[in-house]
This record gives sequence, structure tokens and C-alpha cells, in this order.
Amino acid sequence: MPQHTLPRPICGHCDGFPTVTITTGTHTPDGQRQTITAHCPACRGTGHTTTVARAHTRIGA
Repeated sequence: MPQHTLPRPICGHCDGFPTVTITTGTHTPDGQRQTITAHCPACRGTGHTTTVARAHTRIGA
């Protein structure tokens, strides 16, 4: 029997779109637009959040 994994919750900060490309307004020497890539800091570019138990785990006393 195959093992099924449950879907992870989508990140509430980026709504599942963790990486975006932003134009800087300048052009490269060959005429293309200069771009930079930005990742969602909340999910670190995965598009999913961790479970609540894992996110708030306290280590130690």
C-alpha cells in the first residue's frame, strides 16, 4: 500500500508564492531588464508553513 502524506498548510505571508522577481528599472548592456529575486522570509522560499507544534517547540526548562 502506498503511504500518503498530508498536504502542508500554505504560508499565510506569501499565499504559496514564495519567490518573486522584481525589476530594478535599469537595463543590461544587451537591452534586457535588470531583475532581482526575493524569497518570502516567513517560509524561507518553500511556500508552506510548519505545523504549530513544531514552530513553537520549547527546548530546555
